Amino acid sequence: MAISFKDKVAIVTGAGGGLGRAHALHLAKLGAKVVINDLGGSLDGSGGNSAAAEKVVAEITAAGGEAMANGASVSDDAGVAHLVKQTMDKWGRIDVLIANAGIVGPRGMSPDAIDEAAWAEVFRINVMAPLALAGAFQKHVERSHERKAIAISSRLGSIGANDDGGLYVYRSSKAALNAVWRSFALDN
Repeated sequence: MAISFKDKVAIVTGAGGGLGRAHALHLAKLGAKVVINDLGGSLDGSGGNSAAAEKVVAEITAAGGEAMANGASVSDDAGVAHLVKQTMDKWGRIDVLIANAGIVGPRGMSPDAIDEAAWAEVFRINVMAPLALAGAFQKHVERSHERKAIAISSRLGSIGANDDGGLYVYRSSKAALNAVWRSFALDN
């Protein structure tokens, strides 16, 4: 039996490239209307433009699907509110959330050499943003077995790696995301 997301609306954060793009394209192929959220920043969190999100929207619409771009930052309440409002205004519902956006942060540094601001920024984007998105998502979906909220983590958050280049902040943030998301799932 083929899976169908016909008439479902999905938000995918960090969907301008990588795994987020792959998730968005697959959901569109299955019939979902997809919101391509991407700030357009680099892996360290700097910069930003809407070109990557617009490119994925163009791919989906060229294949006959429906999509729209959203360039809001999901790292603050205003960005999350804008993303949800734009989705609700356009399609009136949200059925799927894939919280994929994230940054790597400092690389190749020992933990004691990384300042508190760098730790806070990575945790704000990699841990707190998915949690804020989940809270906003919950307010706009009917409680049913069909709602799906997924946070994308990393094996580095579970098992680490000897060759991860000193990604202490990233690895720690993904471990925290795993714990927070399990708690969220248990409570919902």
